[in-house]
Amino acid sequence: MLSGLDHLVVTVTDMGRAVDFYSRVLGLDVRYRDAQRVDLMLGDTALRLHQTDTDIAPISATPTPGSLDLCLRCQLPLDEFKQHLDALAIDVELGPVARQGANGPIESIYLRDPDGNLLEICRPASR
Repeated sequence: MLSGLDHLVVTVTDMGRAVDFYSRVLGLDVRYRDAQRVDLMLGDTALRLHQTDTDIAPISATPTPGSLDLCLRCQLPLDEFKQHLDALAIDVELGPVARQGANGPIESIYLRDPDGNLLEICRPASR
């Protein structure tokens, strides 16, 4: 029946700050849909940003900045990605640590976006 994820809405308090973080820190491509919606592309899937003070309908029952816990796959070795974060003065909360991903063992690091959302950045575990 279902075949994948098209987009996931991320509620943010400051659109410009969120776009800067996700594009500069995480390297996502930015697509402006209109004045109130921005898509951050992950391959053929989008993180769609909605700012808290906009009137977009329909929305979730309780759209709350900082409530997201999201795991994103990384193409770089995590040590290289961590060096990138260090160069940008982005704090890593935890990792690298071993975890279980959707398709098997992964190694992950954890950080937060400007709204406090928890972002897990992962790679398949070395065997």
